[in-house]
Amino acid sequence: MIRSDRIGSGPKPRTLRDAIAAAAQPRFFFDRGGASVCFTELGRGTSLDARLPDLAGSAVLLATASQLTSALALIELDGVARRILILPPDARAEHLAAVTDIAGIDAVVADDGTPNHEALQRSTRITCAPALAPMSDSLPPAMRTEWLLLTSGTTGVPKIVVHDLASLTAALHVPSPADGAGVWGTFYDIRRYGGLQIYLRALCGGASLVLSSAGEPIADHLLRLAAHGVTHLSGTPSQWRSALMQPETCGLAPRYVRLSGEIADQAILDGLRTVFPHAAIGHAYASTEAGVAFDVNDGLAGFPANYLDAERNGVAMRIVDGSLRIRSGAVASGYVGGAALADASGFVDTGDIVERRGERFYFAGRKGGIINVGGLKVHPEEIEAVINRHPSVRMSLVRGRANPVTGSVVVADVVLKNEAEEAASRPAQLALKDDILQLCREALPRHKVPAAISFVAALNVAATGKLLRRQG
Repeated sequence: MIRSDRIGSGPKPRTLRDAIAAAAQPRFFFDRGGASVCFTELGRGTSLDARLPDLAGSAVLLATASQLTSALALIELDGVARRILILPPDARAEHLAAVTDIAGIDAVVADDGTPNHEALQRSTRITCAPALAPMSDSLPPAMRTEWLLLTSGTTGVPKIVVHDLASLTAALHVPSPADGAGVWGTFYDIRRYGGLQIYLRALCGGASLVLSSAGEPIADHLLRLAAHGVTHLSGTPSQWRSALMQPETCGLAPRYVRLSGEIADQAILDGLRTVFPHAAIGHAYASTEAGVAFDVNDGLAGFPANYLDAERNGVAMRIVDGSLRIRSGAVASGYVGGAALADASGFVDTGDIVERRGERFYFAGRKGGIINVGGLKVHPEEIEAVINRHPSVRMSLVRGRANPVTGSVVVADVVLKNEAEEAASRPAQLALKDDILQLCREALPRHKVPAAISFVAALNVAATGKLLRRQG
């Protein structure tokens, strides 16, 4: 039964409905406007217009505008549909036709806010709504459902990654400070891998979950998180840096703060420790293809080198040409269409470059994000970690700028913590830039020191919660 702090203490659910049936207490999802649905109500009602049997064995595109209706539909579709393709809110319209064709979609679940796009019109189209209707007495026999997720960070048609409930919940069986949540909150969207993990943790752990709505100001979201007494809160480092700029964050008192999706440098970990002195603060490593590999809860950036010594909690890791590779039960089974995901030994190349310093590995950046400065490789994240250590800096973005001599030079956009420093006189700003550059000179080789620093009011963050990185 799935009642205790982690689902590993009882039998694993075959479907999400099994998880609901095992819940001993009512739990709710909340979104903007106060809408809520009780988990136990879903045991006897449906959000799919009582037409769930029509979707038996279908390949379903879940294309709802609301996170709440997505959360409900996933519970009902798992074990009924042959596959569920979860459409994230930032999916590009020009890719929809190709994605639905590749996945063999023959039915669409939508809600009142779903765009009326031609690629979303199917002979079977069912509307999902928060208001529950009576359920059919005869549900189809449960089957193994494939959960399909789109990769992010590509300009072409995204690849479609194949998971199932077992791979998506594999990390939930490992003891963690993430256990024991009363109320989960997240800055992620649950239609991407990071948010989906929090959704499943809440559902399988018997916790409530506070969801955001499209376009909701972060200040309003923070106020709702505080009002619902959030105990566990998750987001990317960029999302956390944005949250720390809001006075409403002071109203939160979480027991556990979690970071993932980007490199968690020491500056953001220390900043969260200052704001939440009584919370456990951890950062997790995960990707859509490789799943959740590990979390780190010692308050330090990077991860201990002994994580590679032997398999830990069913996860094996190795470094090949500087790139982290992972093998575990959380790894996706492959891509739709049969493209290779793992190597012959079952390891997935994450594309994340790590460097060993002493008894610890640190993430340097992505393979594809390297800036070439006169033939020397530069990882933007390494420089950002140094800049972010400056006491006046909230966050930074390092990028390459074309240069006729070296090919590229490094430049940085910096968001300051203090508005007064942003509005300071030109001489004061120049002095601050020199101070930041001196910090870089002391910590980095010459070719990695920014050629220029610009102070900006904000940095662009993608719907995934990650900094938008563009070279040029």
